[in-house]
Amino acid sequence: MIRTLAEAVPLLTAQDDLVLGLPIAAVLAQRFRLPTVDPAEFAEMVRIQIEKVLPFSPDEVTTDFELIEQNETESIISAVAVRNEQLAEIAAPLLERGYIPRQVTVYAAQRASTYAPKGNALLIYLEGETLVSAVTENGKVSLTRTLEGVGPEQLQIELPQLALSAELQGISASFPNVLLDETCYELRDTVQGILASQAEIVGVEMPPASVKLNLLPESWRQRRSQLARRGEWRKRLIWAGGAYAALVFLFLAYLVYMRFAIGHLDQLIARDAPQTEFVRTTEANWKALAPAVDSRYYPVEILLHLFESLPSPDVRITTYNQSARQISVDGESGSAALAYQFIDKVKKNPGLQVFQFDMAAPRILPNNHAQFRLEGKPR
Repeated sequence: MIRTLAEAVPLLTAQDDLVLGLPIAAVLAQRFRLPTVDPAEFAEMVRIQIEKVLPFSPDEVTTDFELIEQNETESIISAVAVRNEQLAEIAAPLLERGYIPRQVTVYAAQRASTYAPKGNALLIYLEGETLVSAVTENGKVSLTRTLEGVGPEQLQIELPQLALSAELQGISASFPNVLLDETCYELRDTVQGILASQAEIVGVEMPPASVKLNLLPESWRQRRSQLARRGEWRKRLIWAGGAYAALVFLFLAYLVYMRFAIGHLDQLIARDAPQTEFVRTTEANWKALAPAVDSRYYPVEILLHLFESLPSPDVRITTYNQSARQISVDGESGSAALAYQFIDKVKKNPGLQVFQFDMAAPRILPNNHAQFRLEGKPR
């Protein structure tokens, strides 16, 4: 069984959502009656009232409050304060491990919210080896006291004084709800005899109810925010590192795959090399034989198509040369325009499509005739 905070800390992790419940002995609880004012000014007015009753400077304590009840003219407040130095001592096992709670509250307020969220109640339970009591209203702590001793004789003295203190603060001491912790069962008859009320035995709640009260110091809030941002950046870096590692792995896998694929292609190329070489040789032979076996390369056929392309009798072919790879045609026309018409018709002639013809700019003769030269290469 875990009895101290130091024993519980090793069971925690940095990702746990921690709520620290303070013992009654560590806090000062005060009940105020204040006029109901503008909600924007209410928190500041409560802070001023708390500072008036505290025996410490405002910088030494952390305070918070809860609204017990409110009407149009009056508000009843439960205000709680804790010394920052004492809080740091209590939470030292957590702080030494770098664990900062999300909320610092009062354990009595958590138990009251769980078992007596409405109406007045008196809660009696053990905190460590000390018997404590808390008067609550609508689940908010109004009055607390640490009882001297745990025997029936001490209760006979302490409980009437507690009831008197409650009456002096305007709290009804009839206590319709008396909550006695199960560890104090042997005190049940004594409590019922003193208060003339039926005591209800309650166990340890798992988990206790959530409460608004938060005594987390501002410096702790800032540190917690820093740790949260650091944790977020750590997660982002981990994700980025994982993504980078995945990309590197995929790249290496791709390189290995490409290496195997290239090797496989090389094998196929080597296997098909004889057939490929045969096809290349055959193609080269056919190209070499094309002028002899393909009628489109016959000089007579080419000359026929050239003469078909003459645009006018003023265009004459003077020289024709043909080799296996090229033909050339020299001629003369009555004008440069007729020479351009000739090359245009040659390019469009269906029988000459196996050649690609080009012509340089015609040379103009003294008699204004134009000499031209066409060159054609097999496509």
